[in-house]
Amino acid sequence: MKSLFVSMILVCSFAISLSASPNHKTVIKKDSTNKISINQLLEYYYKVKDALVNSSSSNAAAHAGGLLNAIQSINVKTLTDAEQKAFMSIQDKLSSEAKSISQSKELPKQRIYFASLSDNFYTLAKEVKLSTKPIYRDYCPMKKKYWLSSESTIKNPYFGKAMPTCGEVKETLK
Repeated sequence: MKSLFVSMILVCSFAISLSASPNHKTVIKKDSTNKISINQLLEYYYKVKDALVNSSSSNAAAHAGGLLNAIQSINVKTLTDAEQKAFMSIQDKLSSEAKSISQSKELPKQRIYFASLSDNFYTLAKEVKLSTKPIYRDYCPMKKKYWLSSESTIKNPYFGKAMPTCGEVKETLK
């Protein structure tokens, strides 16, 4: 009886550690062809941004891995010609930046890759309607870098917890 109890505790501990792990996979909603839509990429981007805002390199890496999987899971055949052109022109850059963030465990390096990722997401957002909600393009004057946000409240991914409100909204994409 005692060994059964110990086994149950070990199984529960393992399950809890898995659910708390920053490396868990984000669930991807897929269409009937087992692919995701281009609109879902922005949600993955926001998760990476939020992890950097919270100064969590492990979560940023995990969410960037999810973003990379999402980028690779786009069904380009379901995109309009304009969406295909916009997405395919920067797909490799987005993939490379997401991969670099996912493989790095250092916040400063992740933030450097994130700046480039943000610029390319902005390019995509200007060409493709990624959201029915406004997308805010924010600017950090200290780093001279931009990022995208789903809210007008500034939450700076470049300084994270050190200077969370540094920045301003420069543009709103509707």
